[in-house]
Amino acid sequence: MSQPQFSRRLLRWYDRHGRPQLPWRLAGDPYHTWISEIMLQQTQVDTVIPYFHRFVERFPDVASLAHADLDSVLHLWTGLGYYARARNLHRAAKIVAEKHDGQLPRDFAALQALPGIGRSTAAAIAALAFGQRHVILDGNVKRVLTRHHAIGGWPGKREVENQLWVLADSHTPDNRLADYTQAIMDLGATVCRRVRPYCGGCPVRISCRAFTQGNPQDYPSPAPRRSLPVKTVTMVMIRDQRGQVLLQQRPPAGVWGGLWTFPECNDDDLPAWCRDTLGLSVRLDNRWQSLRHSFTHFHLDITPVDARVLGVSGQAMENPGVVWYNPDKPDERGLPVPVKRLLGQLRETS
Repeated sequence: MSQPQFSRRLLRWYDRHGRPQLPWRLAGDPYHTWISEIMLQQTQVDTVIPYFHRFVERFPDVASLAHADLDSVLHLWTGLGYYARARNLHRAAKIVAEKHDGQLPRDFAALQALPGIGRSTAAAIAALAFGQRHVILDGNVKRVLTRHHAIGGWPGKREVENQLWVLADSHTPDNRLADYTQAIMDLGATVCRRVRPYCGGCPVRISCRAFTQGNPQDYPSPAPRRSLPVKTVTMVMIRDQRGQVLLQQRPPAGVWGGLWTFPECNDDDLPAWCRDTLGLSVRLDNRWQSLRHSFTHFHLDITPVDARVLGVSGQAMENPGVVWYNPDKPDERGLPVPVKRLLGQLRETS
C-alpha cells in the first residue's frame, strides 16, 4: 500500500468509526485541545473525559488558568496522576498570558517551548487546533507503526524512535490534518490495542506486516524489564481536638510536588520527631496497615500512624506550608490519592 493509500484508508475509516464527538474536538477551541493533550499524556481517554469537563468548567480559558493559584489546579488534578503535567500547565498558562496575549501560539517552535509540551504534543496541538502539517508519535501511533511495518526493538530506543518518526512523516497527508491526527490516535486506542488488537476492524490491515505474519502481539517490543525499588515512609496523621488534621505542602518539584500530605517521618521515635520538627506534643494511637502506592520508577510503602495533639507550640503554625485541614469540609487543595483515601478513612473513624 502506498503512503497516500494508508492515509486515505485511515480517513475513510475515521469518517465511519472515529471519535469526532470527543469533548475537546466538539469545542473546536485551541485551549481545549491543549488541555486535553496534556491530560492524555500517559492517560486513557475514558479516564480523562470527566477530569477535562471539570477542569474547563473551572478554568474556561487561558486567563482564568493563569490567574489561578496552583492549589486550585492541583485540586482538580487529584487522582489523574503525573502531577508535573498540572504544574507545567499552570506555568505555561502564565507564559501564554504574558507573552502571547492569552492566545496559544500557532508557531510550532513557540508552542514546543512551553513547559510540558514536547515534540509530539506540540505537533498534535498544531494539527488538531490549527490544521498544520506536523507529525505526532505518541504511544498509540508508535504501536500502530511498529505493527504495520514490523519494526523490532523497544520504541524507547533512540534508533527505533528515529525510524518511527520517519515512517510517521511518510504517512501523514497534506490535507485533513486534524482528522488524520485524531484518526491514527483513535486507531491505536480502539482497534490496534495493546492487548487483544481488533485486526478484523483495521482499515490498513491489508498492508500490515504484523497482521500478515500473524503476530501483532509481538509488536512493539517491550521495554527492558527491571525490578522497581521499594521505598518506605511513615505518615503521621495528627488530629487536634476539633478533628482537624495537620497537612504539609511538599516542595514544588519532585514526587507529588506542590501537593499536601501528612508529615512524613522515618524516625523510630515519632513523638520526639513531632516535638522537635513540628512543635507538637502528640500521643500515638494506632499504627494502621501499610499500603502501597506505585509510581513509574518505584513503589512507595506507606505506614499511616494515627496521632492526637496533646500540646502545641508557636512553631507548629509558623511554617506557611503547614495547615490544619478539616476532612469534613474539604477545600481546593491538591492531595495525592493515598492521602485523600486516608483522609476519608479518618473521617469515618472520627
